Amino acid sequence: MDRADGPKGCLATSAETYDAVQAAINGVAPHWAGGQPVTLNGLFVRWRGLVHEVEESYSWCAPELGNDIWCRGVLARIWPRLPARVRESRQPELDALDERYRRATIPWPGRADDGDDWWSWRVPRRLEIEASEQRGGGWPSGWEMMPFPKPDSVEVIA
Repeated sequence: MDRADGPKGCLATSAETYDAVQAAINGVAPHWAGGQPVTLNGLFVRWRGLVHEVEESYSWCAPELGNDIWCRGVLARIWPRLPARVRESRQPELDALDERYRRATIPWPGRADDGDDWWSWRVPRRLEIEASEQRGGGWPSGWEMMPFPKPDSVEVIA
């Protein structure tokens, strides 16, 4: 949690709680790729932004999605380490974002829709590509490494 910009309606964060949250984060992922410190609010901002982008139509390649969902993996790894009060106050927000992501994606064929890293085994329902990249009914450029044929429920839009 960031001291200055906690979620609306959240009880004031004590220094002890703040330190416990930062210790949990530092034990898993202390810095973003650019070197800035990772914060709980920053992880939620990134997850919320990705969920919104996937809902609208994801315009990057499959490996980029793997990079983008890094924030959700960090949330999963720090969650059990967070103080109970923080988990209780943020769980509804996380659950809502997760549900939106599930609705905006489909599970990989043959993969369970729950369990560890469930978000890693999903594909956006809408993939946005450049008109010049359109390729018949298969995966668009950047997605052709998927180990299964493009499901009909995945829409490719130009």
